[in-house]
Amino acid sequence: MNNRTVEYNLRSIKLPYLSGPGLRIVTRLLESPLRKLLAPSLLQSAGIRAFRKTRHTGQPTLAPLYPENRQAAADSRIPEKELPKPSDRAPGFRFDSIRDYAQAYRDGLTTPLEVAERLLQSIEKDAEREKPLNPVIALNRDAFLKEASESTERHRSGKPLSLLDGVPVGVKDELDMAGYPTTVGTTFLGRRPADTDAEAVARFRRLGVLLPGKLNMHEIGIGVTGFNPHYGPTRNPYNPDCYTGGSSSGSATAVASGLCPLAVGADGGGSIRIPSSFCGVFGIKPTYGRVSEHGAADLGWSVAHIGPIASSADDLILGYRVLAGPDPKDRNSTLQKEPDLKDVGKKDLKGVRLGFYSEWFQHADEEVVRICRNVVDQWCSRGAEVIRIAIPELEEARAAQLITIAGEMTRALEDEYDAHHREFGMDVRINLALARLFTARDYIHAQQVRTGLIDSFRSIFADVDAVVTPSTGLPAPVIPASALPDGDSDLSTLTEIMRFATPANLAGLPAVSCPAGYTADGRPVGIQAIARPWEESLLLRLARITEGFVERRKPEVLYSPLGGKGT
Repeated sequence: MNNRTVEYNLRSIKLPYLSGPGLRIVTRLLESPLRKLLAPSLLQSAGIRAFRKTRHTGQPTLAPLYPENRQAAADSRIPEKELPKPSDRAPGFRFDSIRDYAQAYRDGLTTPLEVAERLLQSIEKDAEREKPLNPVIALNRDAFLKEASESTERHRSGKPLSLLDGVPVGVKDELDMAGYPTTVGTTFLGRRPADTDAEAVARFRRLGVLLPGKLNMHEIGIGVTGFNPHYGPTRNPYNPDCYTGGSSSGSATAVASGLCPLAVGADGGGSIRIPSSFCGVFGIKPTYGRVSEHGAADLGWSVAHIGPIASSADDLILGYRVLAGPDPKDRNSTLQKEPDLKDVGKKDLKGVRLGFYSEWFQHADEEVVRICRNVVDQWCSRGAEVIRIAIPELEEARAAQLITIAGEMTRALEDEYDAHHREFGMDVRINLALARLFTARDYIHAQQVRTGLIDSFRSIFADVDAVVTPSTGLPAPVIPASALPDGDSDLSTLTEIMRFATPANLAGLPAVSCPAGYTADGRPVGIQAIARPWEESLLLRLARITEGFVERRKPEVLYSPLGGKGT
């Protein structure tokens, strides 16, 4: 692709900030027949009217599937022998890891039951804070302690089910967990507890992990700040005055605060990578179809991905190993190639070509760009080569992803909307009201743009192995006082946050966010890498290498169920 023929057209958008009475008034207007008066201006500001003027004549791609000629066997799992040896100690602060838990149990220093009791105490202590982190929204104490007691007995008899037996692993409230309702962050969905686990949850449960209830999230996953007016906003462990990012807000908060070394998140437009970046932890969105969606809430069928969030690169790898692989209950997951961890243990990047679209990379906060550029320089010092690239029609792709995810969510919630739309938070009501202005023509047009984006990435990946960007366009924003308690609508800031995340969802490509450093005031910054379909192993290799030179810092709020170094 000739870079000189490609015009960088992704832009910032300007929509009014709304909170308090103004937010309520605009919400009601958009839900009334008078929305026709507001619609043209809002659609213009959001870039939808400009999108409608573009022309794309190719075939629409309704889901970003990458079927392999040699598909993985139905029971394919990454063998334990492929796991790399534990990383050397990284510089700076070090979170308790999965292996730390396993070692403590083997050495008799503590038990899963003691860990569970300390974790419950930490959750109670957090609730008493002036500004609680709010990671957990539902927890059955008796069931949790029963899991811990059973794990303790297995360890005492020398028969743990796995390395993860007795390790706390968080689950976003977007996935079914037996005994808990799947509310998706609302007050009215999930009227009855789930009878069975989502496949992603079941895979962890079979390994004997402790499942500390359901984790908070941005309501129905339609926002990326992590604000939830029903259960309280999740707050950033590095600065509780700041957002965590979303929509997997509780997952990132639980990991970054030390409550658990690993959590399961879901990502339809950056919802794993954005909170991972804001909270200074690792998160990977695997290839579309790599992880079973069975038992996850139906919200965004063609952009949805489940993946792990972890405090260390090694734990991210362990989480990915559990989740990756086909599931007969999810047809999309049966089309994948054999999951592997090829070359993950390598300590250099020799031969790795990194695609760098300078206009896109630099379209972010100056401090974010500087920190992320330093990581790219470090990668190059370890053998990587930077190759200049360009990606056409990023603005069209932004609008196409918005239309796709919002359109699919609106259809998924259609039966509940008329009866319950006033029970959503104000920002969700505005987003759904806007989404209902989209047409079938908009949706098909968006899928034609998806086809073009996939073709562009296919061409780029003929010359590079990964495309690198900041994870977000800015560090975690401060939670405005005006947003409390009902929330706000700040679509301009959301666009800045999501700038680098959505193409990987629309194209179904794997992408990872790694801690890159910290701003002058201590807010974490993440760097993103996007790879070819099914090449998560390269992204996990980048994560391990990055962890080896980025000095981590201790969060302002830290708990330690393992004991010893928390608040």
